[in-house]
Amino acid sequence: MGDARELSITRLGAHGDGVAETEDGPVFVPFALSGERIKAEVIKERGRLVKILEASASRVSPVCKHFGPEVSDSEKTEKGCGGCALQHLAPEAYRDWKQGIVKQALATRGFDTELEPMISVGLGARRRAVLTARRLGREVRIGFHAAGSHELIDLEMCPVLSPDIVAVIAGLRQLVGPLINDRSEMRITVLRAVNGLDVDISGGSPVRSPKLQAALAEQAAGLSILRLCFDHDPLYQAAAPFIRCGAAEVVPAPGIFLQASAQAEAAMAEIAVGALGKRAKYAADLFCGVGAFSFALASKAKVLAIDNDAAAIDALENANRLTQGVRGIETRRRDLFQEPLSRKELEPFDLVLFDPPRAGAKAQAEMLAKSKVPVVVAISCNPSTLARDLRILIDGGYRLESVTPIDQFMFTAHVEVAAVLTR
Repeated sequence: MGDARELSITRLGAHGDGVAETEDGPVFVPFALSGERIKAEVIKERGRLVKILEASASRVSPVCKHFGPEVSDSEKTEKGCGGCALQHLAPEAYRDWKQGIVKQALATRGFDTELEPMISVGLGARRRAVLTARRLGREVRIGFHAAGSHELIDLEMCPVLSPDIVAVIAGLRQLVGPLINDRSEMRITVLRAVNGLDVDISGGSPVRSPKLQAALAEQAAGLSILRLCFDHDPLYQAAAPFIRCGAAEVVPAPGIFLQASAQAEAAMAEIAVGALGKRAKYAADLFCGVGAFSFALASKAKVLAIDNDAAAIDALENANRLTQGVRGIETRRRDLFQEPLSRKELEPFDLVLFDPPRAGAKAQAEMLAKSKVPVVVAISCNPSTLARDLRILIDGGYRLESVTPIDQFMFTAHVEVAAVLTR
């Protein structure tokens, strides 16, 4: 138990916590909003919301029963799902806060940039979820961890996920039951592909028994799951699950990284294609993954697609062989962190797009800053590392044309950003 104190919340932090400035330094309180006076239990710089004494005018009712904590006049507090941070903030204030995350990240690198209007995907748009499963006696729970806790919230609803993913969770509890014991925790990756559900299970007991495998396949068929895998190895497949990337139908490897929302991916691809210009003939898609942007760019130019993930490159190549109406995509496997494209290798390109993991693309940005590539499109899920890479490019002679926030992770502190630069 912490020290019970009354606090005045002055702002929202980068992770969505309310921040109270005190004599001992800032105190971060999840689920509290700017302008509120609250009662909280405080341990060092962390506070646990106990009671709202004066509520913000921007406070609204959450859209999900699992969002928490529940706070009432009786000071009852329950743990809430840690998947979302800000369901209790009014839409306009939420948009301002999320755009502010991007503005602040850019400001730390010396940018005072006007942002394009934020693109939001809306409820039910998340096509991919990584769920946790755990056994408690005879009960199997599937869901997300509680905020700041190892406790598992057993999901009954989730407004941000595709309804088809939410609908299969009850059946998955039965399906994974024989695979999970009291000491193990399983990870279940569910993808809502265009033609159905793709499920990959990792952790738990191996599936060695042919009888168990047959039972799992029967259950998967009953749940209308297209493909069921255990540690990426298929146990059952009724059809190949696919996603659309531009004109292509891509069959992703089990559990592979994909953009969280098809709508957000399409919006980013539109920005990239719009940056190509009418005369562009050759583009590079770096950290290309399964080709989310490669196929879109290939509708107007030849494309070199590079990634270090063999499974992603295989999926891209397979889709490319079957896709008509693209100018041609050449693929290459390469670790761009260790071996970025050199200044000379960059010479042929009219446009270079990079969409790296959260660590950013510092080494590649340094090479681009020395190049003569006319247009660069930088996409990132981490505004801080993106701002660093943009600084490198601008110091190398590029001009920042546009910065567009994309909210494909509703109610969280995560925000995607697409920036366009010209030489």
